[in-house]
Amino acid sequence: MPSPPHTLTISNFVQSLTSRFSDHEAIVLGNDRLSYRELDRRSGALARGLIARGVGKGTHVGILMGNGPEWVVAFLAITRIGAVAVPLNTFFQPPELAWVLRHADVEVLLLAESHLGHDLLARLCEAVPGLSESSVPELALDSVPFLRTVVRWGTREVSWAGCAAELEEAGVRGERFNEHFLAAVEAAVAPSDPLVILYTSGSTGEPKGVVHTHAAILRHSFQLVGSRDLGPEDIVWSPMPFFWVGGLVFGLFGNLHVGATTLCEAAFDPEATLALLERERATVAVGWPHFGKALAEHPSLPDRDLSALRAGNLPGILSESAVSPDPELRPNALGMTETAGPHTTVPEGVLPEALRATFGRAIPGVEHRIVDPETGELQPPGTPGEIHVRGYNLMQGLYKQERESTFLPDGFYATGDIGSFDHEGVLRFHGRRGEMIKTAGANVTPSEVERALSELSGIQQAFVVGVPDPDRGQNVAAAVVAGPDSRPSAAEVRAQLKKSLAAYKVPRHVVFYTKLSSLPFTDSGKLDRVRLVDDLCDRIRDEADARG
Repeated sequence: MPSPPHTLTISNFVQSLTSRFSDHEAIVLGNDRLSYRELDRRSGALARGLIARGVGKGTHVGILMGNGPEWVVAFLAITRIGAVAVPLNTFFQPPELAWVLRHADVEVLLLAESHLGHDLLARLCEAVPGLSESSVPELALDSVPFLRTVVRWGTREVSWAGCAAELEEAGVRGERFNEHFLAAVEAAVAPSDPLVILYTSGSTGEPKGVVHTHAAILRHSFQLVGSRDLGPEDIVWSPMPFFWVGGLVFGLFGNLHVGATTLCEAAFDPEATLALLERERATVAVGWPHFGKALAEHPSLPDRDLSALRAGNLPGILSESAVSPDPELRPNALGMTETAGPHTTVPEGVLPEALRATFGRAIPGVEHRIVDPETGELQPPGTPGEIHVRGYNLMQGLYKQERESTFLPDGFYATGDIGSFDHEGVLRFHGRRGEMIKTAGANVTPSEVERALSELSGIQQAFVVGVPDPDRGQNVAAAVVAGPDSRPSAAEVRAQLKKSLAAYKVPRHVVFYTKLSSLPFTDSGKLDRVRLVDDLCDRIRDEADARG
């Protein structure tokens, strides 16, 4: 498998980027623009400041801020000296933030004062009892016993947090922990050392801390970007947060490997985003389908010059030669946090008809097998079963969980995804284990119905689950977010779906939600299907009662 042209540690990665791309812009957020050389200089200064504060190999350092140059500077500073980065979800509410800080044994926390109008300093004080009354530089709090230092980006003065600008300046001025000493620290970091703990959660249970090494993240992001037509002339927009694996590995690190420029936004707004794409002459736009739909339907689109855009996955703002209007002919890989992102690969552009609705082949260096989830028996080609994966990109483990409870005896990891490989090794994804709907003896794949719904006029986003039924076992139910201008009726939705889906796949229940945020999501941005089923059952029952 291909590997980057340097030893697989972040310090060598940064040096390679600086020598190759120098003054080329790396990260842009509004007027805050950093070149590759400046990323090296600033992260080095912050790294020296962290060393002076006692941070070293293995220290867990949290990052709580939105996408932008400061996030990247912080991540590189932490990891180039062998400390372990713990990116924190900016959507975390105080109980979730407290849980992860404690579970991850975060010793130093770097955070922005605010994000999207939310006061992160106040949120942290609510999450950590006793913090607001602290006035010593070294903290000692029962609820987060390992947390010693908080460092903030911003201008507000608080007794319990230091200032990032002062820490960077101290790193520049420091004589004891100078650049020569920084180089010695960096040389002691090995590719096999832990790099990051990424927290992810499914629809149930507490978040999981996924541990990846320097080598895994650098090698995998390099291999992924090698299958894309991307280079230093590209200006890439993607709203994926850096604290999730897609934003970090596929987005940020992929762009850095090839010297591309990463465009960041404080928040997604269709009009502002279109203006950004036009102003910056973005060449690649990658985002979630509902973002693409919002951009394509915005009334200012016809007046925008987006002629620089040449690639991405957003129909409506890209030509049909770049991305198909048919969602089943768009490249779609399967991945997860535990595998550092995609573990299958699909060619860019429009898929041939023979590969409709497929998820590609195994990435070189990755092994798959399909097993019966109940018996563990291997399944033949074409027969669905649980996907097991093993390879260089697989996590080292789940933080604070024994290896024996995480991996199978032969090193494979049971993903919980249901799929099948054909005789040529092409994957078809059938859904998450436990998500398949069994209605009157027939199996329904939620994603198939969701795709059909997403193509209907007036629908911004749709999610499909099974709700209990005493006679049929389950009924197909759809939670639908309507577009801003018009909303079809449930009967109209069903009538349209009958033109493209078998009758048993058409939802018996179509429930409208006023906005996407009204739906239940986990802290990692995944739909909480268990809670959605409960909510739909309540709404369906209320509608039935109202009809009498």
